[in-house]
Amino acid sequence: MSTSLSPLHLAAALDGAGWHPAAWREPVSRPRELLTAAYWTDLVTEAERGLLDFVTIEDALGLQSSHLTEPDERTDQVRGRLDAVLIAARVAPLTRRIGVVPTVVATHTEPFHISKAIATLDYVSTGRAGLRVQIAPRPNEAAHFGRRTVPPLPTGGFNTPAAQQALRGLFDEAGDYVEVVRRLWDSWEDDAEIRDVATGRFVDRDKLHYIDFTGEHFSVKGPSITPRPPQGQPIVSALAHATVPYRLVARAADIGYVTPHDRVQARAIVEEIRTEQTAAGRAEQTLHVFGDLVVFLDDEPGAAQARRERLDALAGSPYTSDALIFTGTPAELADLLQEWQEAGLTGFRLRPAVVGHDLPAITRELVPELQRRGAFRAAYEADTLRGLLGLPRPANRYATPTTV
Repeated sequence: MSTSLSPLHLAAALDGAGWHPAAWREPVSRPRELLTAAYWTDLVTEAERGLLDFVTIEDALGLQSSHLTEPDERTDQVRGRLDAVLIAARVAPLTRRIGVVPTVVATHTEPFHISKAIATLDYVSTGRAGLRVQIAPRPNEAAHFGRRTVPPLPTGGFNTPAAQQALRGLFDEAGDYVEVVRRLWDSWEDDAEIRDVATGRFVDRDKLHYIDFTGEHFSVKGPSITPRPPQGQPIVSALAHATVPYRLVARAADIGYVTPHDRVQARAIVEEIRTEQTAAGRAEQTLHVFGDLVVFLDDEPGAAQARRERLDALAGSPYTSDALIFTGTPAELADLLQEWQEAGLTGFRLRPAVVGHDLPAITRELVPELQRRGAFRAAYEADTLRGLLGLPRPANRYATPTTV
């Protein structure tokens, strides 16, 4: 299949040994190394070898669970993880072009701390940082902090109307959270640091600004204690499954990850997000909408399905996901990605079912297939994540415009 559309953007979502709960039991996996820097460096280096735009790193404030809303008692699945922001800070200096996007939890962390952490990541990566903002709707995670309670969700799952209504406040809070983070990134003008040894002036205090944000959820004075990041504004992204989180994406994000299960649904989701984007006053801004897919990839027809069935047997039940689970060959996946791109998606975030198998299949088999079709880059064309995504470096909202 050829394409006249723009080249695709591709990202990989990294989570432990992979997204299938039995992935850690595969011979290719490295379960004893999951909590080592070398393991994560190898994964991100592999993703960079495939010229991917960026990787996301999963995180949460509670142990992994087979239940959506509460802990479980399972001991046959991976439990425990490293902090995503700290993983990103470790691997970023060891890579050169790929973006590094850790997950941060807005519900129980302070936006001041996260703004500083991601600004620091942007410095150590020389302009390749971003964040994936998520909420924490589970009561057990709130209990770790003791500062607030989160009521249990109504039965039926996250995406029922009742659950979406219950989650509305957390998503509104996440929107304010991102607004505070963005304002703090702008609280230093680009040339606020003078560093003039002769005059003894290190900083121009007039170019540091109070943000004076006051809202329902936060009251933050500012300014930040970290100068404006190299990108000005690192990338903000969020996963969304329904109208309420679509509004968060439309209001606050540069990238939204969505989970259609066919081309028709992909088109409908993109249209809804574009409508919300216009309502948020951002119609003229670039907002990427990426499709999320779990992938089992093998060259031989039927091999990926057989591998999935074997893993399901190890796990004791069939694997299910919020996203479409693709099982097939790299060429078949390339067909699907191009078909869905025609529905309005600008890129894809692929979740390797077994990272030791399916991440190399993405970088060494899917990517060359897309390149043969003219649908993916042959080399990195920018040094920053904003550049890779075609996003300009934004002006500082607090700087006084200069006249010529």
